[in-house]
Amino acid sequence: MSNIVTGEAVVLELRPASFGVRALSSMIDCIINFLLLILTTAFLAETVQIGFDPAAAQALVLTMVVFFLVIVPVTLETLTRGKSVGRLIMGLRIVRDDGGSIRFRHALIRGLVGVFELYLLLGSVAFVVALFNDRSKRLGDLLAGTYSMRERVGVIPQELPHIPPQLVPWVKLTDMGRLPEPLARRISQFIVQSPKMIPASRERLAIDLANETSGYVSPPPPAGTAPEMFLIAVMAERRERDFARLSRQYERSQAQSKRLHSLPFQD
Repeated sequence: MSNIVTGEAVVLELRPASFGVRALSSMIDCIINFLLLILTTAFLAETVQIGFDPAAAQALVLTMVVFFLVIVPVTLETLTRGKSVGRLIMGLRIVRDDGGSIRFRHALIRGLVGVFELYLLLGSVAFVVALFNDRSKRLGDLLAGTYSMRERVGVIPQELPHIPPQLVPWVKLTDMGRLPEPLARRISQFIVQSPKMIPASRERLAIDLANETSGYVSPPPPAGTAPEMFLIAVMAERRERDFARLSRQYERSQAQSKRLHSLPFQD
C-alpha cells in the first residue's frame, strides 16, 4: 500500500500493481506493438522492394520501428494520462510518485528506456529491477519518477457514523439547513480519514469544517462540544432525515401507483 498525504493532511491510500499483473500488461502491449509493426512491414514490403533502394528501405524500416515502439506508446500514455491497451485490460494506470497524472516528459523517459530494457534485453533488466523495490518499478519508472497503480480494486464498505449519545437530545430538535454538496463531501472524507491524521491537523481541520457548518445549523450545539463530535452528529442526523424523506416519497409514489391501477377501467 502506498500512502500519499494531501495539503489538508488527508492520507490517500494507493495500491501499486503487483509484479505479475504489471508483467502481464507489459506483455500485452509488447505483443500489440510487434503485431502492428509486422503487419505494417508486410503491407509495405512489396512497395519498398520495388520503389526504394536498399538504404532507403532500411531507413523506412527503422522509422517504422521507432514509430511503433516509441512514438505510439509515448503518445498513447500522454493522451490517456498513463493508460495503454494492456493497462486498460488489467485495470492499471501509470502515475507519478506523488500520485498525480504523468505528462509527456514522464512518458518519453519511460518509452525511451523501455526500448532498451523491454525489447533489446527482452525484459530481463525490468525483471531484475522490479524485484528490488516495493512498487515493482522498472528502470524507466525509477528514472521518470513514476509507478503503476491499480485502479480496479475492491471497495471496502465504510462504517456509517452514529450520533454521539450526549448530542441526541440536541440534534433531534435542531433546525438543519441543506448543506452544500462540496462541504458535505469534505466532512464525510474528514470523518473517514480522521483516525489516520496527525492530531494537530485533525483538530485544526475539524474546527474549520465546524465553523463552516455552524451557519446551517440552529441552535448551536451544547457548550463544550468537540468540533469533530459536532460534525459527526450533523452528518448522521442529515443521513437519517434524508432517509426518512426518501422513504415518505417512495410510500407516496407506491400509493399513487396503486390508485392508478385500481381505476374502474382497469381489469
